Amino acid sequence: MKKEENKLVKEVIEDFNKRAMARKSFDNIWKMNMNFLMGNQFCSVGYNGVEESEKQFFWQEREVFNHIAPIFDIRYSKLSNNLPDISIIPASSDEKDKNSAKVCKKIYQSVKEKLNINALTNKAIKWAEVCGTVFYKIGWNNFKGALVGKDDKGREIRSGEVEVSVVSPFEIYPDSSVAESLDECQSIIHAKAYKTSQIKSMYGIEVEGRTVNTFSLDSITESIGGLGYNGTAPKIIESRKSDSAIVIERYSRPCVEHPEGRLTIVAGDRLVYDGALPYKLGADGERDFPFIRQTCTEEPGCFWGTSIIERLIPVQRAYNAIKNRKHEFVNRLSMGVLSVEDGSVDLDNLEDEGLCPGKVLVYRQGSIAPKFLEGESLPTGIDDEEQKLLEEFTNISGVSETLGTDYASANISGVALELMISQDEARLNATSESIKQANTQLAKFILKLYKQFALFPRLAKIVGQSGGVEMFYFSSSDITSDDITLSAQSDNLSSPAQKREMVFRLLENGILENEEGKLTNRMKTKILEMLGMGVWENAQDLNELHIKKAGNENLKMLDGVSCKVMEIDDHKLHINEHIAFMLGQDYENARIKNEKLEEIYLEHIRAHKKYIGG
Repeated sequence: MKKEENKLVKEVIEDFNKRAMARKSFDNIWKMNMNFLMGNQFCSVGYNGVEESEKQFFWQEREVFNHIAPIFDIRYSKLSNNLPDISIIPASSDEKDKNSAKVCKKIYQSVKEKLNINALTNKAIKWAEVCGTVFYKIGWNNFKGALVGKDDKGREIRSGEVEVSVVSPFEIYPDSSVAESLDECQSIIHAKAYKTSQIKSMYGIEVEGRTVNTFSLDSITESIGGLGYNGTAPKIIESRKSDSAIVIERYSRPCVEHPEGRLTIVAGDRLVYDGALPYKLGADGERDFPFIRQTCTEEPGCFWGTSIIERLIPVQRAYNAIKNRKHEFVNRLSMGVLSVEDGSVDLDNLEDEGLCPGKVLVYRQGSIAPKFLEGESLPTGIDDEEQKLLEEFTNISGVSETLGTDYASANISGVALELMISQDEARLNATSESIKQANTQLAKFILKLYKQFALFPRLAKIVGQSGGVEMFYFSSSDITSDDITLSAQSDNLSSPAQKREMVFRLLENGILENEEGKLTNRMKTKILEMLGMGVWENAQDLNELHIKKAGNENLKMLDGVSCKVMEIDDHKLHINEHIAFMLGQDYENARIKNEKLEEIYLEHIRAHKKYIGG
């Protein structure tokens, strides 16, 4: 048995090393992107990876004029300010499917607030913008959640909770870099360096520690790299972690030999786990990878996306060169180039002090007096090239001044401004679409994990926009995620102000009014929700409560139980809810089995009408 384990460990480590070598070129690209974003822009990819270049002459200007950082800030600000909202659509018009969709939406909202999904999404956007690709990893932690009880040994048993983390591309190793998505991969390796103490805490085993490169996960024997400084610009060439070991998790899809897939975990040189994939995240309840991929820009025929920074690096290099050459030219004009006859002056003194104002320059009698050489004017082509490079920054990045400028006081027509903004936002649509798809997939995975593991009723809460807290119970039987379509809002680049403006336009045109030209109480509540005001006043809060009460009465009467009409009911609202339910498929299916059902509902509606004199 020990021999087979050692053979498996060796095979997994060799597979990991093979994938790491195949991905080496992408590692260098990502580290280059990170360096240029941070301002360390005099580096290039050499034989040993990313290397810094030295000055050719001591007098060379090596200033950095970083245009990549503000472009990154504008793109990140725009993308993170318009995160998609998840809408859960029932599979049919049946009341049970509608209620299931509502429960699933509440579950997702509860998890979103508990795990701060928006913060994780923002973190993922940063990684995708820098490296081109980022991943979400989702799992189930049995040691979290509410305390359920204790086992025979006195250990706590908890209900468990979903865990979501953002994984950088440095930690993911696909079986093929030409696969265009996770669906085309047969296996994925997630490798990460942990402290030996962390490994003992996670798996209860001791492994030998060493110094590990956290980017390439290679062993480091020489004292090189690290986080250093070049003037005022931080640099990332290598990053080391001592007393650590690599934990390799290899996920393989279901096949004939392993119908439930296979997960093999190796920590250092020890086998930790070898068995089936733990989570049913695939279609029709199949086991699948717990990863979600998000990109900045898709690259055809490649697993890894492309970062905008990668495309901007040649332009940034050329711009730095142009600006520094201009400064060197200005220095020559201001300080001058002195012509001196050999042996006529004290060169050491002249080189140290130069020709400062008021200086007495002594030169050898009979020799030619030192003089400045005449300088040439700056070629006009340099200014033209600088302007063209600035335009290239805009053309390549898709970020113009429109996205980062306030035009409130500018003399621009509204139509022209709207067209300019639309053009800029259209360039962000590819990235925005990837964010939307990743969030949609994340919501699906969360519901599927609760369906798999939330076997007992559990309490969750939602904090509304108005600050109110709603508590609700749910279990796996309330979730039909396989029958529910999850979709994010399509216009996720529109600002909250634009969405509110659209609501006001719909109100002005009377689209939201009923056939009598009035707004129903339910529509008023929905409008306040769309405006982002939540429960704005107590009257609307009561409307929502009455809607829920009427819905509960519908379900009770569906089982043949009569419900008492109370004087405090909002009778018009209750009548509308009951009639709407009777027109649905759930009621029709139940009425066929129970002929008395129609009289139960009609009698209840008549009781409501008596209170309003109808």
